Amino acid sequence: MTTLTYPFREADVRALRAGEAVSVNGTVWTGRDRFHKHFADGGRLPVDFRDGALYHCGPVVVKGELEMGNGGGWKVVAGGPTTSVRENAYEPDFIAKTGVRLIIGKGGMDERTLEACGKCGAVYLQAVGGAAAVTAHAIERVSNVYFLDEFGAAEACWEFVVKDFRCVVAMDSHGVSLFSRVAEESRRRLDSLLEA
Repeated sequence: MTTLTYPFREADVRALRAGEAVSVNGTVWTGRDRFHKHFADGGRLPVDFRDGALYHCGPVVVKGELEMGNGGGWKVVAGGPTTSVRENAYEPDFIAKTGVRLIIGKGGMDERTLEACGKCGAVYLQAVGGAAAVTAHAIERVSNVYFLDEFGAAEACWEFVVKDFRCVVAMDSHGVSLFSRVAEESRRRLDSLLEA
């Protein structure tokens, strides 16, 4: 298990290999469809994503209680990943223009994103899907939220502080994608079955 702590250094990210388990720690920002469209249309970004992490996530977040020790701030009750393929059209440019190092989601992304990871020193991390409440336990606190009024809670850009947020490197900066490997193996097996 490799530990990654924000800010995520390019050398550390380039050293990662597809299939490797990682523990992400520190600041992570969420961004889904409206966030990506806003960026693609030339909208301003609320933070500097350089050496940061973008998490494809539409969390369920509620106002916390004062006795929780967070000053009545926000509490994440479900924080699982969103299917990343919806951001394929936007992610290569986002990686190239922002210098983000980690893209976190589920289900993988396309060849253009894989190429951008190689050129820019980024990786795509597969988070555990279907365990949103469990994932929320890795989110220690909500530091801030951006575009809440404009985009709504699920599409807002949430700033989380995470601890031991576990993922698997699914697309590395060396052109290797676990999703491509699975597709190739599936095609090979199908072909052998059809020949029999």
